[in-house]
Order: sequence, then C-alpha cells, then structure tokens
Amino acid sequence: MKYLEEFQDPALARRLLDEIHATVTRPWALMEVCGGQTHSIIRHGIDQLLPGEVELIHGPGCPVCVTPLEVIDKALAIASLPEVVFCSFGDMLRVPGSGRDLFRVKSAGGDVRVVYSPLDALEIARRNPEKEVVFFAIGFETTAPANAMAVHQARALGIRNFSLLVSHVRVPPAIEAIMRSPHCRVQGFLAAGHVCSVMGTGEYPALAEQFRVPVVVTGFEPLDILEGVRRTVLQLERGEHRVENAYARAVRDEGNTAALRMLSEVFETTDRAWRGIGTIPASGWRLSGAYREFDAEHRFDVTDVRTEEPAACRSGEVLQGLLKPSECAAFGTVCTPRTPLGATMVSNEGACAAYYLYRRLSPGPGTDPDRDPAAAATGKEATSVG
Repeated sequence: MKYLEEFQDPALARRLLDEIHATVTRPWALMEVCGGQTHSIIRHGIDQLLPGEVELIHGPGCPVCVTPLEVIDKALAIASLPEVVFCSFGDMLRVPGSGRDLFRVKSAGGDVRVVYSPLDALEIARRNPEKEVVFFAIGFETTAPANAMAVHQARALGIRNFSLLVSHVRVPPAIEAIMRSPHCRVQGFLAAGHVCSVMGTGEYPALAEQFRVPVVVTGFEPLDILEGVRRTVLQLERGEHRVENAYARAVRDEGNTAALRMLSEVFETTDRAWRGIGTIPASGWRLSGAYREFDAEHRFDVTDVRTEEPAACRSGEVLQGLLKPSECAAFGTVCTPRTPLGATMVSNEGACAAYYLYRRLSPGPGTDPDRDPAAAATGKEATSVG
C-alpha cells in the first residue's frame, strides 16, 4: 500500500502535469509499449490531462493480444486430445480461435485448467504420469524466465510427460518494426519497466540512436507514467534521443543476470508472427535444441496449422498504434467483451478492453471540468487534495 499511495500522489501529479505543459512547444506522438501502461493511462485519464500537443499512441505490448490466431488454434487442437491436461493462465481461455476458445473446449470435455505458475503445471505432470501435461507459454520477456525454469526442472527431474506450447515475443524487434513502418508517427517510446527488469536496458541505445527517438523506461502507476512522459517530452524539445531509466526502483541496466542465464540456456531466438501485424524477424523465442523434446508443437504434430484473421477485426491496426479502438466500426457493437472478435477485447491488458471498460466509446478526449486534473490522474477525487 505504501508504494500505491506514494506513486498516486495528487500534488506530485499536478506538479508533473504543470512541468509537461510548461515544456511542450509543438506536437509530439509518444508510444507506451506495454498494455498494462495503456490500462493505467485510460483508467486514470492521463491522456486527457496532458497538453493537446502530446498524443499517447497505444503499442503492441499485450502478450495475449499479439499471440497469433494460428497459435490459439494449435492450443485448441492440443487441448481437445483426451490424453492431454492443458494448463494456461486464465486470460487465455476466452481468446477466440477460428471458431471457439479454450472455455468451449473445456465445456466439451477437454481437461483445461487455469494455473498461476508454470511450476503448478509441472506439479500436475508429476502427479499424473499417465497424462500429457501442456503449459501454454506465452508472453513477453517478463514471463519467459519462469517458463524456462519449468522446462529446465522437468528435464532435471526426468518428468517427460510435460511440454510447453511456446509463443514468446520480444519487445526490441517490435519497436524496430514499428519504426520501419511507412505509417509510423512515433517520436518517442515509454518502454515497459517489467520487461527491462528482466532484460535490462542494453538493447535500447542502438534503437534510440538508429531511429533518433528517446526511449524512457517507466513503470505503471500514474506518477511513473507522467514522469516518463515528462522526460520523453523534455528530450524531444531539446533534440535529444537517449535511453533513460525512470523506473530505477525495479530496473537495473544489466537486468536480472540469473534470469538471463536461464533464458539463454533454454530458449533461442526465432522469427515470430504477431497477431494482426505479421512476422517480425528474430522477435520471438522457441525452445533450444537441448530442450526440443519438451516442445508441444512438435510433440503433438500441430506445426502446420494455418489460419486467417477475421476481416472485421482491426486489432492489428490497434496494436500498431494506427487506430484507436473506438475508431473501429465493430468496437462496442459486434465486438464486446462478451462477443469478442479479437484478443484486444478479451485481454486484461488489451487496448480495446480498456476503452470498453472505462467507457471510451467514442473518439476524442473531453474531460470533466469539475474534476481536479491531478486527482483525476491518480483516480482520487479533488476533495482528497489538501
């Protein structure tokens, strides 16, 4: 609770907003990479409180959202097998595949279980040697170390009925792909603090220099985001393009060295398809040769599953920052949390889900004039400001 209060201080939020307003002299477009940051921005109305010259573009940083449709269909095919116990985090169960989701597989008799750690799935495998236990290993660099540890332990313990369906993606190649797009408007990045807590900041200076964009590592509380915006705008106004760590309480430049050693042993980089975006070179991880026997995709022979995205879903444009969710014709009509067309409406970090949950049902800012700006940015009423 201490840190929640410390990083949601209305007086400090007002000071940061005042500094941003005093600094900006021209339009700037910034992208927050992480879907968790997007939800915090929309929930607290941060984008509405910034100067009109500062636009926040929502990036592709939701691991559920960018998991390609074909991987979901592979998961559905594996989970439907009678000998399989399919384990996943809960936010994947409602992500739509081509015609169903994991909840429907479960309701049809499939053994689909929600777990809170890949090590929970490994324990299920240990206790049920007659079953094949598969863990759905998705996510950015943040979740990869735990998944790597699970398969590392499986091999060490001789648990052969355990495997991973891997769809890990990496942030820096995605930033490079965004910057190379002919439609890119991004002039600065708010990098994801939890990713950098694992990987460090070493991959970002080359990107900042190559594309001449500031990269500021930020957290997820209102003050974290406002400080990240302030530092990014200040660099842009000065014509600078450096990497800054505004999340030093969690991020070291060298990252988590133990986690990095585990990742380098268990995984190797690979080209990876991103849902609605396409294949980005070297943007993913797969199990290395030493651990290939634990690859569910090969164990269950689903490597050739190919699918097409639904034409009505424009989540790819949302994930690339080319479209706000409320600008999609399907948003809030045929596409809702109960009837989602894509993962961005399902995931807890999806931009479409954030816009729907916090009632951003039409484009345009608009703020409540009776609400104190700094208090709005922290989710506290104006009366709470002393």
